[in-house]
Amino acid sequence: MASLLLLGVLATALSVGEIPARAGDGAQPLREVVGGNLAPQGRFPWMVRLSMGCGGALTAPRVVLTAGHCVAGSGPDTSITVTAGVTDLTSSRAVRARSVTVIRADGFLSETRGDDWALIRLDRALNLPTLDVTQAGVGGDKGPFTILGWGQTSEGAVRQERRLRYATVPMVSDAACAKAYRTVGVQLVENESLCAGRRGVDTCQGDSGGPLVRKDGRGRWTQVGIVSWGLGCARTGYPGVYTQLSAFRAAIRIATRRLS
Repeated sequence: MASLLLLGVLATALSVGEIPARAGDGAQPLREVVGGNLAPQGRFPWMVRLSMGCGGALTAPRVVLTAGHCVAGSGPDTSITVTAGVTDLTSSRAVRARSVTVIRADGFLSETRGDDWALIRLDRALNLPTLDVTQAGVGGDKGPFTILGWGQTSEGAVRQERRLRYATVPMVSDAACAKAYRTVGVQLVENESLCAGRRGVDTCQGDSGGPLVRKDGRGRWTQVGIVSWGLGCARTGYPGVYTQLSAFRAAIRIATRRLS
């Protein structure tokens, strides 16, 4: 998942040839799972697709957790259509709802500067399982992780996917990740970020906002991150960067209660 084509934010830090696309600037938001497998129906029932080209996860029956860069800001918003309950977006079994309002993290400025999360309140509750946010402390989130999305399957792909894909990726240390991105002039916000990926496996355009997950000690899926940004898709030496949810769990819980 971390392949976001830098989900956009590097626009001010990179040369023109290295600038990634991002949600909200007229280009498709970044990322699809490169090197992944097709997801069986029902394995990730809390996964949703947003009409602007991002992913998200149902964190409460009426609330979707996604990336801050996928939405325009906080306030009333009826422009987003949510597709849920299926792995194939064209399935007749798809459940759809519309946004009512959005809460974006107050500190959000751009993907690479942290606070990249947002919540979307739906016009109705969905009768689907929800995904819990991790309770791990900051610095305690360890891989391997599962990434998933409907994004592109390669950096040069001309379209995003109709069917959900997923893959497993190891964690990359903050130190190694920060060192890699310093070479392109980007400073990693280490206490708010998780990095993950491996050779040939990453997120890509269209995966932004989707969850980074792992199973807890009881075998239940828990969300540890949100697809945020990265340089290209599965480029050697540049792992995907995810919003580290343990740093924002309290704020997300408060905002979720407001919207539920």
